[in-house]
Amino acid sequence: MTKHIFITGGVVSSLGKGLTAASIGLLLERRGVRIRMQKLDPYLNVDPGTMNPYQHGEVYVLDDGTETDLDLGHYERFCNAPMTRACNFTTGRIYQEILRKERAGEYLGQTVQVIPHVTDEIKRSIDQLIAPDVDVIITEIGGTVGDIESLPFLEAIRQYRLDKGPDCALYIHLTLLPYLRATGELKTKPTQQSVGKLREIGIQPDILICRCEVEPTEDMRRKISLFCNVPKDGVLVEKDVDHTIYEVPLVLRDQDLDGTICRRLGFPDTKADLSDWEKLVENICHPQHEVEIAIAGKYIGLHDAYKSIYESLAHAGVRNRTLVKFRKIESEQIEDEGAERLLAGVHGILVPGGFGKRGVEGKIAAARFAREHKIPYFGLCFGMQIAVIETARNLCGLKGANSAEVDPQTPHPVISLLDEQKKKVDLGGTMRLGSQPCALKPGRALEAYGTPLIRERHRHRYEFNPAYKAQLEAAGLVVTGEHESLHLAEIIERRDHPWFVAVQYHPEFKSKPTAAHPLFDQFIAAALRHGQEHGGQAASHAAAR
Repeated sequence: MTKHIFITGGVVSSLGKGLTAASIGLLLERRGVRIRMQKLDPYLNVDPGTMNPYQHGEVYVLDDGTETDLDLGHYERFCNAPMTRACNFTTGRIYQEILRKERAGEYLGQTVQVIPHVTDEIKRSIDQLIAPDVDVIITEIGGTVGDIESLPFLEAIRQYRLDKGPDCALYIHLTLLPYLRATGELKTKPTQQSVGKLREIGIQPDILICRCEVEPTEDMRRKISLFCNVPKDGVLVEKDVDHTIYEVPLVLRDQDLDGTICRRLGFPDTKADLSDWEKLVENICHPQHEVEIAIAGKYIGLHDAYKSIYESLAHAGVRNRTLVKFRKIESEQIEDEGAERLLAGVHGILVPGGFGKRGVEGKIAAARFAREHKIPYFGLCFGMQIAVIETARNLCGLKGANSAEVDPQTPHPVISLLDEQKKKVDLGGTMRLGSQPCALKPGRALEAYGTPLIRERHRHRYEFNPAYKAQLEAAGLVVTGEHESLHLAEIIERRDHPWFVAVQYHPEFKSKPTAAHPLFDQFIAAALRHGQEHGGQAASHAAAR
């Protein structure tokens, strides 16, 4: 029988439930346990696809085109379990299905209520991942205990163990031990109250993981165990790590969390081999070199808005034994202060995706600065379109060239909508989404991938306009990757530049800490070469110390 682990959070948001869930998944996979992972989000949006990145962070996209919560990025980076549409449900999606059934008469005239109809639909969403080859499903409940939005999900997972039997599931609760600097004390009361709220609902946590910045004493752990009714070996500490989030699985392994889970769920109590993960952390902690990468974006104020990009750059840094520092620059600031002032001295420039016209001219200036100063440039999605616009304007002489998204009246729509996209009315779920094939021609991208046919994930609506391909290629901007059947431009490069690559897709969604994405790997390698050739900060990090 497939077992279940339900992970909840209390006291405050942003405690790191997603990282903790991903770490548990990694530990269990390394013990040979076959897992699937899932996030249940309490918000009413059907998916995060139309949400402002400042509110929600990045929208993570799966191979099947599902737009999901960014925590699924953590799951994929840490684990190997397949991710599909069944791995992320929201309140909006749950209610959408309930209302569809009600309109179709599937409830046979019943009064549709939160209990049992909403909770039953939530339980069905959990059941979608059950399969003969799945030993355990790890389900993270978004939000915090006490949120009114989370109540139906908490009630559903309470019912779930009652329905399936006491041995079918574990409840793991992540909570906070705040440190009061004025008195020099850790406080357990918020944890006690958070667990108390869960117990009022009818859920008794089996394992508590306590986030803290100061290590609690053994007496404090005994107190938490007593007042929260959790065995002492079920009270674990997740202290803030020193260097990298990739230390978290090792911290939990050292407290035998995976052993505790396996014993309680009836899995063989084998040992997890984390030697490669230990080597990863060692390389992160002791880099040999250092580079600085400028991120010229429009959502710089929120780190989570470009979460997968920052992680992918860090993965490539590990691969190159290089510490990657970020110079985060609002593209609107480039418009106000100039590229020379804000970008001088960086070893690489990355322009990420985005929507709308705000900050576009600043991104174009960043692309021009990279081209003219021979600084490695990496454009992602909109960052590719920006490079096309910059070349069209400044090298092809196409005055006013732009994207039809930014300027519908542009005389030269070098980026435009496909005919089928022009018919779309809704914004949610209507872009070119998910994994799609791309055929490569000789160039930097082919050198990086080492294979002529690749598959990458997309999330965009506007496309490179093929009517301008000949002019752009005559100006040195060459299409080196096209959709295998639709023949849409997917990769562009400059032949007259040390490393200038821009892609229409999102390679950051396929990078792992132990397997850096090849384009990010080559970008950081190029930035390292640039720094070494031009002196300065990219010299040996060890020598600098």
